[in-house]
Amino acid sequence: MTGAIGRGLAVFVGVGKGDTKEHADYLLEKTLNLRVFEDEQGKMNRTVREIGGGLLIVSQFTLYADVRRGRRPSFDLAAPPETARELYEYFLNRAKNQVSNVGAGVFQAHMIVQLANDGPISIFHDSIDKFGIKSHAVR
Repeated sequence: MTGAIGRGLAVFVGVGKGDTKEHADYLLEKTLNLRVFEDEQGKMNRTVREIGGGLLIVSQFTLYADVRRGRRPSFDLAAPPETARELYEYFLNRAKNQVSNVGAGVFQAHMIVQLANDGPISIFHDSIDKFGIKSHAVR
């Protein structure tokens, strides 16, 4: 087993062409401050930090699959592997500096990811809201 956490967030990171460390910083901060865990009243009001949860961070270039044309996905919007590895590792190291329990996948490896989704939500977010539509952000 490569990476494992208990309660927390599974974070699938896709790096696109044009992404920067600034995008990664923004998305990590957004992720760490999402209020998606229940408080005593059952309301989603707590962050992963507040519950002492972990992060399982997995590289996932296939988030950039474009299936609008044809039947084979295009990955033209994904960053080249060297760039993606650098930003993935940057994101991972920044996360490890801010959260005590961080598990990780292996970059560019075939992985079997087991996930127990405890709750009704899965959230996709990118940095387009902050950096504009031209930016293909870490997802």
